[in-house]
Amino acid sequence: MRGALIGAGVLAASYVFIATLLYLLQRRILYRPNRCPPDVAGALPDVRQMIVTTPDGLALLAWYLPPARDSGRVVLYLHGNAAHIGHRSYRLGPFQRLGWGVLLLEYRGYGGNPGQPSEAGLIIDAHAGLAALRKMGFPLSAIVVWGESLGTGPAVQLAVEHKVGAVLLESPFTSIADIARSRYRLFPVDWLLHDRFDSLRRIGSVQAAVLVMHGALDQIVPVAMGRAVYAAAPDPKRLWIASHAGHLDLVEAGAIEVAGQFVADLDRIRAAV
Repeated sequence: MRGALIGAGVLAASYVFIATLLYLLQRRILYRPNRCPPDVAGALPDVRQMIVTTPDGLALLAWYLPPARDSGRVVLYLHGNAAHIGHRSYRLGPFQRLGWGVLLLEYRGYGGNPGQPSEAGLIIDAHAGLAALRKMGFPLSAIVVWGESLGTGPAVQLAVEHKVGAVLLESPFTSIADIARSRYRLFPVDWLLHDRFDSLRRIGSVQAAVLVMHGALDQIVPVAMGRAVYAAAPDPKRLWIASHAGHLDLVEAGAIEVAGQFVADLDRIRAAV
């Protein structure tokens, strides 16, 4: 009996210890920044490096590719986790072929930037990127917000607060809590989490047309989450599921071309009204 009580005590203490570690280290677990500064020399010749200043005083690195026309479309690109903007430079070519410009924004704590990532911080960074494009002279209607995986959280929040031209969500999750529950089933993640990015709750309030793109074989963010985000989004909206793609290869499956067609269709509808 005593042995059983000791064993139960050890298990309980271990559980509390692990839960405490998850609570204290959760942002280190959630955010996986590559902190090395990216080299703009590896991007397209037309790309220039710039600094975006946040309201809380951080100077963030960004890469800017101008659109083909002064009055053209521009993408505010909010990238996914575990990398920096240099790892997304291969996407600039397809955007350029559409005639679109791109502001490839680097988050706080990523790519040599100061600060530490958090939900509030990344949303501030996204707002700063949008403000930088407005300062360049782009109207909200010309700005397309592209959120990739982790970046879909700030992208949805931006589209709730601003009537941008469209919000394009690549591999969106419903919330960080939903992902955490699937990975840490034994722990009360709803009590432990600081950062939630609750896109499923927020998506119904977006002021822009929504395109949801997801890989049917995604093993990181289940395709069911993308379907749920799409179902909760207001019209106009479109869902594109790439049957043979996973989490990291949607561009190779044609995501940028699908996005280009979606925006072109929106423009035709708006012109006809």
